Amino acid sequence: MAIQVTISPIDGSVYVERELASPEHVDATMSRAVEAQKDWSNRPLQERIDLMHKMVEIFVSNKEQLCLEITMQMGRPISQSGGELAGFKQRSDKMLELAHTALADIEVPKQDGFVRFIGREPLGVVLVLSPWNYPYLTAVNSVVPALVAGNSVVLKHSDQTPLCAERLVEAALSAGIPEGVFQYLHMDHDQVGEVVSDSRIDHVAFTGSVEGGRAVHRASAGRFIAVGLELGGKDPAYVREDSDPVYAAENIVDGAFFNSGQSCCGIERVYVHESVYDRFIEVVVSTVNKYRLGNPLDPDTNLGPMVNAASVQRLSAEIERSISAGAIPLIDTTKFKASSLGPAYMAPQVLEMVTHEMDIMTEESFGPVVGIMKVSSDDQAVELMNDSRYGLTASIWTKDQKAALRIGRRLQTGTVFMNRCDYLDPDLPWVGVKDTGRGCTLSALGYEHVTRPKSFHLRLNI
Repeated sequence: MAIQVTISPIDGSVYVERELASPEHVDATMSRAVEAQKDWSNRPLQERIDLMHKMVEIFVSNKEQLCLEITMQMGRPISQSGGELAGFKQRSDKMLELAHTALADIEVPKQDGFVRFIGREPLGVVLVLSPWNYPYLTAVNSVVPALVAGNSVVLKHSDQTPLCAERLVEAALSAGIPEGVFQYLHMDHDQVGEVVSDSRIDHVAFTGSVEGGRAVHRASAGRFIAVGLELGGKDPAYVREDSDPVYAAENIVDGAFFNSGQSCCGIERVYVHESVYDRFIEVVVSTVNKYRLGNPLDPDTNLGPMVNAASVQRLSAEIERSISAGAIPLIDTTKFKASSLGPAYMAPQVLEMVTHEMDIMTEESFGPVVGIMKVSSDDQAVELMNDSRYGLTASIWTKDQKAALRIGRRLQTGTVFMNRCDYLDPDLPWVGVKDTGRGCTLSALGYEHVTRPKSFHLRLNI
């Protein structure tokens, strides 16, 4: 039997070992999902909502254990892991609040002698493929609306965070959600491809890399099912001349380095108007130098390791290539003593004199580094912000709301922020363009992707 091993980035020790699902187990899981969904979808919507609320309350009540497991599995500082659970509850509560309206019948103009309306019905079995960087926040975006809409869900989590899938399903069962409605599978990439192509799967929600998204897309080829893909990002920030450069710098640094920069919507490139550039750089460097890189179990640590040593090696090589091409590093990384902490630890870095000829400004870094360029106008900033194959979020730092709207409408991105970044609002749809993927989660619109419309056209008085 094949074994899946989770290595903690904290110290390189084995933290979790799990057997991969056998073909027989996968088949039984899929069959249970199909059968359980029939009864689940026929239950009143309010009953499903109540059970989901109970699941969420049971889940977050185990906060201390869950925070420790997040930190041990993927390395986020223990002082910050609780924020993910708070976000999980916020998003869950909002999606459950929206359910009645989002799933209600849609009225059409009345016509004498007829009753006509559009209903929404569940797709069937939803496969959710979630990553390790925000293991609960990424899963909740699809799991909660899929379940409350009447689908059954099979969750496959990253091999870095297998306990997250188990804890969610445990909470569902404890809440009284029927067995088979929400299940998990531990699988390798080949097994995932086989499940995606299985006729019992009616929808796939994938969050991960662009290459992973392409693999999922290929596996679903030939089947007429919806595939939601939330993929990579290279999210930009633009600091206008009318901004507060101190406020912008402090918040952009947080958006770039929180979670060791391992966020799909983290800030990876910054364009700063020349009139505020020097002050902005001064505050960025000062703020980054205050980070405390260390063991994430230490409550004073606010910058933990990357997910593994391979990620450190990849990103370090990318930074060195940029420096060789003319980029100037602004942070003395030796003061962080990363090498003494372990191979998965990496000091933060800020680069200026970067160009779009460098990967550091065009390819997803997914780590504690940010590149900063000087610009002279809104037009130049927009051109550079759009010069990317990705399009998840973009932030504009300004005191002029009209300017932010004017610039935002020109940006090729799923979300436009003004004076904030690296944030998901569950009232608003989470969506990307270009290689960032397709589909939508969160908000009332998110329910449209886990249901299908069904027209009712009833003639009366025959």
